[in-house]
Amino acid sequence: MPMLNRRAIMAGISATGTAFALGGCATTVPAPPIQSLAAPLEPPIPTPSADIYGEVTGEPFPIPAVKLTGLDPTYLRTTVRYPGTEEPGTIVVDPPRRYLYLVQAGGSALRYGVGVGREGFGWSGTATIHDKQEWPDWYPPKEMIQRQPELRTALSELQSGLGMHGGPRNPLGARAMYLWQGNKDTLYRIHGTVEPWTIGKSVSSGCIRMINQDVIDLYRRAPVGTRVVVTPSHIA
Repeated sequence: MPMLNRRAIMAGISATGTAFALGGCATTVPAPPIQSLAAPLEPPIPTPSADIYGEVTGEPFPIPAVKLTGLDPTYLRTTVRYPGTEEPGTIVVDPPRRYLYLVQAGGSALRYGVGVGREGFGWSGTATIHDKQEWPDWYPPKEMIQRQPELRTALSELQSGLGMHGGPRNPLGARAMYLWQGNKDTLYRIHGTVEPWTIGKSVSSGCIRMINQDVIDLYRRAPVGTRVVVTPSHIA
């Protein structure tokens, strides 16, 4: 299995106190104006569904409806034709195009828009989902606090160190999936975000961020052990 190309020093601890290092997955970005519509890479297959970005009920914390007027429609969840050779159930992340695919049988995939690592924090390789958590606590690494000392005002001393309890203001959002290679934590995660307007952008410290409604959907579909392939961050 190829090793991930990590270009950032990351460390932290999971909500359970196990040594899950959260690789500085949060960067606050102001809400921008509406982005221009980009052409999809694959012809979408019509997907009959209700308002999948509406308010989510039955959660311990509120998840409001997403303001779709602030998002490029290209990055909304849809089903597309997928010509790749990966096995159904594989997650494929395409950082240059800001898409995450969950491969389905029959040559299709569920496609989600994502936010990816900004310059200097990109990575690529193959890993598996080793653990999953709902409403995870966030423990930013010391390097992130040094870069953004203003974070200290939002942190408190938790059981596993300086961090933030899971909740509606937590940068990891409603769900987190922790990526490992064999018995080694890669320090990268797929997680939700409280800043949906950053989807489709390169803004994180390496982690893959998703709209909360999307990460909840993926979390339900992707069990522990799911293979995750992240393609290189440049376009040849």
